[in-house]
Amino acid sequence: MANASMLDALSDRQRSWTPTEVRVLEAVKTCCERWGVAKVTIDDIARASGVSRATLYRIFPGGKDIVFEAHRVYELDRFFTTLLGQVAEAETLEDLLVSAVTCATRELRADEHLARMMSTEPGEVLTEMTVAGLPRIVSVATEYLVPLVDRYLPRTEGRALIEMVVRLVISYFLAPSELVDLADEQSAQAFLEPFLPALDTLAGQHAPASHPSPGASTA
Repeated sequence: MANASMLDALSDRQRSWTPTEVRVLEAVKTCCERWGVAKVTIDDIARASGVSRATLYRIFPGGKDIVFEAHRVYELDRFFTTLLGQVAEAETLEDLLVSAVTCATRELRADEHLARMMSTEPGEVLTEMTVAGLPRIVSVATEYLVPLVDRYLPRTEGRALIEMVVRLVISYFLAPSELVDLADEQSAQAFLEPFLPALDTLAGQHAPASHPSPGASTA
């Protein structure tokens, strides 16, 4: 069982990954693709990363559970850093939502590691994107994206909106629709359009204020 305080620390957006940590976490990805999540050992990761077992345990005290949790958070960091760079210049709430949905969908579809894992270990991927992993995904998405929504909506509504967007993107990624293609801007905009008037009403009631920059704590 992973150490709770360590998992809390890994979920802190202010973390930064050292070169050694990146080597270890990239090795986790390689090992999972090669042998499967259940069969990967700490020794496998140490060999693949060129980091000693002792150093690995010093960086990630707690063993395999902590290393794998760190890898999940690391991958989410990379994903949402890329997404943030693509949506940060949106000038309206509608533009922000459409950009977030389309860019996130495109990134998921383009992720080669995710595609390999889905073909070899679909059950593991499904668990990490739904029951077990969804709260983590929502948490990291909130850290990155809610500050962008603050200019349009109160914080509570903004957090709820980001969670809805996360659930929407994951649902349509895992179970694609023949009617809606969220990777296509026009299709995504048409799909979201019925919800926009209610959001515009909320946004109109929300006076502009000074808010933290993207990536700041949303606690």
